[in-house]
Amino acid sequence: METESEPYVRLSTLRQLHTVVADLNTARSLADTLQTVADGVVAGLNYELACVNLVRPDGDLVVAAFAGSSAAEALITGRVGSRASWDRRLSMGSAWGDLRFIPHTEGWVLMEDDVPQWHTDGPAPRFEDEWHPHDRLYAPMYASGSGRELLGVISVDRPRNGRHPGPWGQEALQMYASQSAIAISNARLRSNMQRALVRLEREQQALRASEESFRQAFEYAPSGMAIAEMGGDQHGRLLRTNDALCRLLGRPASVMRRYSFADLVHPEDIGTLLRTSAEGGRAELRLGRRDGTYVWVSLRNSVVADTADGPRFLLTHVEDIEERKRHELQLAHRASHDALTGLPNSAELRSRLSARLCERPAQAAGYAGYDGGGHDGGYDSARDGGYGPGYGQGHDAGHEAVTGGESRYESPYEHEHGFGFEPANGAGPYDHHVHTVAPSTGEVDDGTKGLAVLFCDLDGFKSINDRFGHHTGDAVLIEVARRLTTGVRDGDTVARLGGDEFVVLADGLGAADAADLAVRLRNAIIPPIRVDGRAVRVGASFGIGWAECGMTVEEVLNSADQRMYIEKRSRAKVQRRAG
Repeated sequence: METESEPYVRLSTLRQLHTVVADLNTARSLADTLQTVADGVVAGLNYELACVNLVRPDGDLVVAAFAGSSAAEALITGRVGSRASWDRRLSMGSAWGDLRFIPHTEGWVLMEDDVPQWHTDGPAPRFEDEWHPHDRLYAPMYASGSGRELLGVISVDRPRNGRHPGPWGQEALQMYASQSAIAISNARLRSNMQRALVRLEREQQALRASEESFRQAFEYAPSGMAIAEMGGDQHGRLLRTNDALCRLLGRPASVMRRYSFADLVHPEDIGTLLRTSAEGGRAELRLGRRDGTYVWVSLRNSVVADTADGPRFLLTHVEDIEERKRHELQLAHRASHDALTGLPNSAELRSRLSARLCERPAQAAGYAGYDGGGHDGGYDSARDGGYGPGYGQGHDAGHEAVTGGESRYESPYEHEHGFGFEPANGAGPYDHHVHTVAPSTGEVDDGTKGLAVLFCDLDGFKSINDRFGHHTGDAVLIEVARRLTTGVRDGDTVARLGGDEFVVLADGLGAADAADLAVRLRNAIIPPIRVDGRAVRVGASFGIGWAECGMTVEEVLNSADQRMYIEKRSRAKVQRRAG
């Protein structure tokens, strides 16, 4: 199982990976792109050494860039290894997806081949996954498309933690190699386009030949290309689009000439498009397809100049980044959700709960007489058992990791409930916030509806783990998560806090509603669970707490947790025992 801190490590790696991938597209030349690829491995993927080997026209691979050691860079940069030697290396060792790992126990046979290499001697590994100086890890870079043409190989060495990369590190390196291949292909494409544009500008005597060269580069480019008008009443109107862009947007070229990018862009991205400069500007936004859907693209602009009349046309390179955006959303989901059950994890639970709470001033407008759910004064932690801060750690860090950067990951829960608010000028700090209140805990239902927090702890789960092993225990947790999710409304949240503890957030409930929900969920958990032909049973104890503005997230969870333990102790042991 994941440790509680692992999601935050993943989010940190995701931010670093996002940064170095973004840097790949800022390099101005192929040489700069190659060096940026090597530097990104050292800066963002936590390796001390990185080398980029680029396939030459004759098929052999040359060391084109090195990062991490000036001595090694001076020794091997520019040296060439034969394609046969590289094919041998990429067929040895263990395949980690597209990666190839050759341990030192097998790699000794490669010491004398013609592939440039630089390493230092070191002691034998002290434990199984410790990195040895003679270990080799390669990340091939393939061109996009079905042919899988090899563009080059990234070789890495010396992980900073001294260990072989785990599944998360392997996936990050593999994704980086894929994005590096795209950046190298695009750098070559931009280089060809720039040469064509230079010929158009400087070779007036060979204008027809230059235009044909440009036409072929434009029409047969693997990525979308467009030429738009600059200046005048028709500024921005598309004059010409290539087949790749027409296929991407599902519109024929004759129809595309009726539009500008401003007509096609998603309404939420129009500001991004308007802020993108004509010369050297780049942006990531969504363009509309013919079927009404939108696709994420990366736009890069350059000006096609006419030597006689000055700048006339805007050349835009349109790259499909839908797959990358999907991977980013998947990684963000993994960082905020439990790997075993797929439920929101502790950090995501705290983020959603925090979005509903505010530090309501004691005399807030319209709430001057509100006493926090039928009690005198504000929330009293001693009233609920004296729990103080420290119930769980990392909420602030986790929330910052999810929302950091230029655009934060937005939970669907926020959209559904309209979380987030801003004070109006001259108004109180929470005037536009819908305050969360709790129903009365007395015998008489006052009709108040609030945000119920149901803390669930499984009874008898430890004995199942001890008797039948963690495989059976994991299957039980997965089934319990399914039953809890099935038993709540679409807008409610079921989260796994850790171990055998779950939390349910259900908004708009009264005290009786919350009690009925706890009974229904307990009854849903009790029926036998079949694992590998064996029927096992667990019980469940529920504690019901209420979220109120003026409370912290930890106070809310502590209150529900304590009530769960009161309920567990009050029930006979035979009622709690798992079957």
